[in-house]
Formats: sequence, structure tokens, C-alpha cells
Amino acid sequence: MVRYTILRLMVFFGCVSLLWLLGLRSPEQRVLLILGAALLSVVISWFALRRFREDYSVELAERIEKRMARKAGHTDEDAEDSEVDFR
Repeated sequence: MVRYTILRLMVFFGCVSLLWLLGLRSPEQRVLLILGAALLSVVISWFALRRFREDYSVELAERIEKRMARKAGHTDEDAEDSEVDFR
């Protein structure tokens, strides 16, 4: 996750630099500079960082599955404990 976030930030700041070099330098154009860089970086990241995004999705899915398995395990243990308490 950290790697993907850092790469996204690098793409964004690269787009800010590119648009600044293309002439969006005045204070009145800062909003346009930031919005343009944000939109451009989304498009670039969508294609250029696809592999990293997919890796992060797999990692996140594995974490969710482990958490669900642990929850199910605790539920079974709790049920067994409650059966033992009633006897």
C-alpha cells in the first residue's frame, strides 16, 4: 500500500511540474494547475500503475479473508466455551 501511494504521489507531483513548465505559473492559475495535475495523474496512474494496484488488491483481499477466518474461529470458540459453561 505504501509503495502504491508513493508512486501515485510521484505521478501527481510530476504532473504538477509538467503543467508548471507548460505555463500554469501565476497565482490565479493555481487552482487550474492542481485540478489539471490531479486529473492527468488519475489517467496516468490508471494505466501506468495497474500492476501495483492489482497487487494491492490481492494483498487487501488476503487480509480480509484472514480476518474473516479469525472471526469465524473466535465465534466457534465462543460457542464451545458457552456450551462448556452450561454443563
